[in-house]
Amino acid sequence: MTRGAYLLNLGRVPYREAWDLQRSLAAAVSQGAIPDTVLLLEHPPVVTLGRRTEEGELHVPEGAEVEIVETDRGGKSTYHGPGQLVCYPILDLTRHGQDVKRYCRDLEEALIRTLAAVGVDATRIEGLTGIWVDGPIPRKIASIGVHITKWITACGLADASFTTITRELGHPVSVDEVRPHAAAALEEVFGLGFDDLPADKGAGLWPQPIHEQLTAKPTGAATSSGAAQGIEQVAASP
Repeated sequence: MTRGAYLLNLGRVPYREAWDLQRSLAAAVSQGAIPDTVLLLEHPPVVTLGRRTEEGELHVPEGAEVEIVETDRGGKSTYHGPGQLVCYPILDLTRHGQDVKRYCRDLEEALIRTLAAVGVDATRIEGLTGIWVDGPIPRKIASIGVHITKWITACGLADASFTTITRELGHPVSVDEVRPHAAAALEEVFGLGFDDLPADKGAGLWPQPIHEQLTAKPTGAATSSGAAQGIEQVAASP
């Protein structure tokens, strides 16, 4: 069975602004005001610190124009920046089995299908989070971080080499080329059918800075109580 959902295809959004938008959408989903919602976007350079970030883990060159943000997600520090497609699924997990492990595996499956659609053969590696390109030295190509409150999840490693779609394929691949494949994979794995989130009525979401973009260029995604906000990222460029 396919459930209706909203998809918001946004451009480059500051991390804190996207965080506020996620919270607003998660509240609307939890109240049943909107269906499951997914955000696809990029961030300006930012390092987010998860709850397991260790002292001395972060090494940012002095003068680097990178924002540092402490978050409530699990995991350690993660870099986000231009050229990375970031996906924030805000899902009502009461509609998706109320199984956190299954939810994470489904996110991984959506990532694997997204990468396969652009020609990258990626996989899971037992005992490690995220999605990898296998080899003598495994190369991480996508990360997942999850935060769950009242069954509402919000998403986003182990030591290893990192890679990108462009590096694996040997030619440039833009974020905009990856977006439709990511949306299609999420629809298939989670049984969703995406529509644009209406920009004229926000179910209590407005006003927020991002909504000026929505009124100019509608997009879509959604959630509910017992819901999940998730983040998956795929690095498209080097």
